[in-house]
Amino acid sequence: MPVLDITLKDNALIMIHSLFLINNAGDLFLEKHWKSVISRSVCDYFFEAREKAVEPDNVPPVIRTPHHYLINIYREKIFFVSVIQTEVPPLFVIEFLHRVAETFQDYFGECSESTIKDNVVIVYELLEEMLDNGFPLATESNILKELIRPPTILRSMVNTITGSSNVGETLPTGQLSTIPWRRAGVKYTNNEAYFDVVEEIDAILDKSGTTVFAEIQGVIDACVKLSGMPDLTLSFMNPRLLDDVSFHPCVRYKRWESERVISFVPPDGNFQLMSYHISAQNLVAIPVYVKQNISFFETGSSGRLDITVGPKQTMGKTVEGLVVTVHMPKVVLSANLNATQGTYNYDPVTKILVWDIGKLNPQKLPNLKGSLSLQSGAPKPEENPSLNIDLKIQQLAISGLKVNRLDMYGEKYKPFKGVKYVTKAGKFQVRT
Repeated sequence: MPVLDITLKDNALIMIHSLFLINNAGDLFLEKHWKSVISRSVCDYFFEAREKAVEPDNVPPVIRTPHHYLINIYREKIFFVSVIQTEVPPLFVIEFLHRVAETFQDYFGECSESTIKDNVVIVYELLEEMLDNGFPLATESNILKELIRPPTILRSMVNTITGSSNVGETLPTGQLSTIPWRRAGVKYTNNEAYFDVVEEIDAILDKSGTTVFAEIQGVIDACVKLSGMPDLTLSFMNPRLLDDVSFHPCVRYKRWESERVISFVPPDGNFQLMSYHISAQNLVAIPVYVKQNISFFETGSSGRLDITVGPKQTMGKTVEGLVVTVHMPKVVLSANLNATQGTYNYDPVTKILVWDIGKLNPQKLPNLKGSLSLQSGAPKPEENPSLNIDLKIQQLAISGLKVNRLDMYGEKYKPFKGVKYVTKAGKFQVRT
């Protein structure tokens, strides 16, 4: 399957009837209907699935009801729940919902409940343009920004006083062109193109440190501010690493298939050029190791905890933002621990222990150990808790992916070019 991120308006099968935005607490704070008004009670099926899932990320993306399908995503602590009345490819709807969330992020700087409420008029204007009678229409940021101007403090004051709106008066220049993602007549004093290669490691390690499961989710985000109509070619040192890819509609896929280079006329500004997935475990380097021992005693209502973290395959780079999170059993009342580096906090209500280490020093490995107090008379926990690891490594793509060069055709100036690499932990779990 070559591409998920396609031009959505070409898919005539999608028909979204309604969209509901729901926060973590289960409050429905925004709804939009395109075909006909569907009662909020349809969300009861979603709330039922949410309750069973425990974690927000585990809610099934497609929920079937007697008369509808509920297709949802979870972004920035918000559930985007769409209501569909006919069978459609779920991935197209999921992709559209992600596009909605990314548009809010692009317009308002963040996609949060408070920001959406503060800009509710623009939100409804955007949704009206992005879907036409339930079918995706304008989903490209460049076109939307010509249709609906992004909010500014001055514009908001003027609109309040005059009663005018953010809707533009002219049709976007890109809407009728063969390159709808790029507006015409772009001019910059400083021409620059920057690319961020961001990789997330999802991994499960067993008690001995052996990798049970590992994969990498990667994206290449671009910030391209180039005058005119540049035609770019991005090549990699080792493109064969990438076997499961999804491109922005601007990428010429046949060129990728034949030459393994990314050839494209870029949108203006920020956009996601591609995403990729590496599931071969021999290609996934594990950047840290964890030595741990969590034990609960049969008598005495107590337990012991001893955790040490060290660097493993970091290619000489520094591990930063290191955080260890432990979801303790319900019988654990308190923790009396000593950390050689960083700070720890145990919440007796949520039963979550968080050890914030910060930067990992290979010369002096951080250690957290001490005693755990258990509820008196309670039986010993049957299972030891697992550890969740969060980390960041700058200037490293853990897969080994490297950009070779960026060439530009169609324009005569020389742009500034740059590539940045970042590796983060996704769902990184160590079993005890």
